[in-house]
Amino acid sequence: MAIRFQAPKLLKNLRYFTRALNSASTTSISAVSPLNFDEKPEPTIEKPAANRLGSSVLDINDHEKLFSLLSTTKLTRAAANLHLAAVEPLVDFGIWVMNSRLMDIDLAREVVMCTVRHSFYEHFCAGESAPEATDCVRRVNDAGLRGMLVYAVEHTDDVSECEQNLQGFLQTVQSAKSLPPESASFVIAKISAICPMSLLQRVSDLLRWQQRDPSFNLPWKLNNFPLFSDCSPLYHTLQKPEPLTLQEENELQSAQQRLQKLCQECLEANVPLTVDAEDTFVQPAIDYLTYNAALSNNKAGKPIVYNTIQAYLKDAKERLFLATEAAEKMGVPMGFKLVRGAYMSSESKLAASLGFDSPIHNSIQETHACYNDCASYMLEKIADGSGAVVLATHNVESGQLAAAKATDLGIKGDQKLEFAQLYGMAEALSYGLRNAGFQVSKYMPFGPVDKIIPYLLRRAEENRGFLSASNLDRQLMRKELMRRVNAAVM
Repeated sequence: MAIRFQAPKLLKNLRYFTRALNSASTTSISAVSPLNFDEKPEPTIEKPAANRLGSSVLDINDHEKLFSLLSTTKLTRAAANLHLAAVEPLVDFGIWVMNSRLMDIDLAREVVMCTVRHSFYEHFCAGESAPEATDCVRRVNDAGLRGMLVYAVEHTDDVSECEQNLQGFLQTVQSAKSLPPESASFVIAKISAICPMSLLQRVSDLLRWQQRDPSFNLPWKLNNFPLFSDCSPLYHTLQKPEPLTLQEENELQSAQQRLQKLCQECLEANVPLTVDAEDTFVQPAIDYLTYNAALSNNKAGKPIVYNTIQAYLKDAKERLFLATEAAEKMGVPMGFKLVRGAYMSSESKLAASLGFDSPIHNSIQETHACYNDCASYMLEKIADGSGAVVLATHNVESGQLAAAKATDLGIKGDQKLEFAQLYGMAEALSYGLRNAGFQVSKYMPFGPVDKIIPYLLRRAEENRGFLSASNLDRQLMRKELMRRVNAAVM
């Protein structure tokens, strides 16, 4: 059906906007090699022929087909927000404002929050409440995608807040359960929302010290599942830490019980839980708690608990190998969400302040290689019947390579393979994968604007060097808007 505009003013504005998009500046990706192992062969991705990448497996050039289910209003708004996010001085100014003392002034804070709510918040977030988020998931599902529900709370040191956050996560599971079958693919949680940050840091210190000295006894530790590799960073813990106090041990047990309660709720609702990765100074404790939950709940060949691996870390691939091998030996199905990573700036600054090299790969090419190797390894595990993976990527080449390999392995429709992109980003890749027959989810954070600020700041930081994929979206959106304008006036 041809699209008709009732108001000449709207058509004029749309023409103006598409011309503005045409002049948008392009930014290069800045993110973050495969590690070398003498003992084990490394999995590799065999690159398909270029014409196969571009057509028979994954087509991301047909803008009319890609955006066929998006209204012109939604497409215009999305293109506008991505265009604004590509203006680096504007992004830098926004980050400065959000971190400045202006946020302590009521009037200034109100103005900033109102601006954020009606721009980037609406674009990157699914709403302020669980009902709003479920409505958003339904809209995404109407476009052939699935939703990962993310109650976006994190980083608390208050035990009462941990309990409140748990209730929010439990409500999220119930919201996912209320949706049409398969429309909600995962519930996402951050351990730092249900376990005090100070305790996560203490537990991480103790785990790191035991890695240095295996004779170091941790009486509260429940298992010896591998958390580190030989190249894992241990510089966060430079001195032997004091044992946990009785109160800390009780708090750790309470955190484990909160996570177990959440896992049980997900198990009953038949909705998998993915635990997000966080900063490396608390990641060992997060991995420890997550793997404990996975060992208890992942049964009958289907993982209900997934851990997250950040491929921009130099030890990512070896930790993934060690974890999957340990799980296989124990007969426990293990699932992973594979991401590039979102804490580059803070990780590098912390390492430099302590006089150590960054734990992040030295170049973007090394990160891409690590991600692609990890993806290939997990796809082979799925083909063997022993793994499950969410390939969370905005990188078009990684998406193409993984899609081609999954097709070659005959696992395109496998329920244990999911692609994912952030809500509001990498639309061309999401719809291209969907059109190619893969399961695709959008990572959909929700919650009050003030609670989502840390997430939005990370997206802003990421966008400053990540807009290669965003630039592709903007180009394709501009072409589609121009096509619709031309169709409207013919």
